[in-house]
Amino acid sequence: MNKLNISIIGVPTDYGQTRRGVDMGPSAIRYAGVVERLEAIGHVVHDQGDIRVSQKQGTIVDKQLLNLEEVIDVSTSLANSVNEAIEQKEFPLVLGGDHSIAIGTLAGLGEHYKNLGVIWFDAHADLNTPETTPSGNIHGMPLAVSIGLGHERLVKIRNNVPKIKPENVIIIGARSVDPGERELISQQGIKVYTMHEVDRLGMTRVMEDALAYLRERNVDGLHLSLDLDGLDPLYTPGVGTPVPGGITYRESHLAMEMLQESGMLTSAEFVEVNPILDEKNRTADVAVALMGSLFGETLV
Repeated sequence: MNKLNISIIGVPTDYGQTRRGVDMGPSAIRYAGVVERLEAIGHVVHDQGDIRVSQKQGTIVDKQLLNLEEVIDVSTSLANSVNEAIEQKEFPLVLGGDHSIAIGTLAGLGEHYKNLGVIWFDAHADLNTPETTPSGNIHGMPLAVSIGLGHERLVKIRNNVPKIKPENVIIIGARSVDPGERELISQQGIKVYTMHEVDRLGMTRVMEDALAYLRERNVDGLHLSLDLDGLDPLYTPGVGTPVPGGITYRESHLAMEMLQESGMLTSAEFVEVNPILDEKNRTADVAVALMGSLFGETLV
């Protein structure tokens, strides 16, 4: 495979939700050996460290948008870092942090791609808005924000609105979708492979169909947003919102291998690793193993 210049950007934030510990995700992933693993494959890795995230307690002004100001600050800083990585011809690999960081990642990508495809590997759809959210947690809103729906200040980060087209989004592994999200999926034409489809079709067919769909849409880049709760919690216990009945360890590796073989991937983020909830760093270890498959690690 082609050797890449990979820019690792850590985002130690838990402002998008209310369970402490996910801000330590980037450190856990580094401790699990992500840099060494990618370098062993043959890539050039530039670990940019973590973006600065305030350690103060979040401010709750609106119960439908918890910690809004802090999420805006983090998202803006991350968007700038992702933008800079692309300008330097590097592959952005973002380490979360909770899934609200995708707001910043996609904002940084948005001005470089006019027709970006997104594979959203997650148990949840993350398509809530302030009107539909059952919790007020912004980590349940990043996909909605990125297609231009939600709080104006989140939607307009870096001023490129929207960041992605809803018809260019494919959600894989969904099994916990709120009523408002279901309605939005139907309205916006978002493609979803629930666990029912994964079970019935198999991961090979799901990925073949997903990649063919994005090729037909002539996407000019492909971003992977992988929430570790997309996997079954048997394999990734250290996540804040585990949902039983998820994607298996081997199915996940197959998906990563097929993404790598497609030659389409241009950026990626791995989110929601929470060491406080984990068992001996198992979830971070799985994240790094999946990155190995995604970036071309071979078994023989």
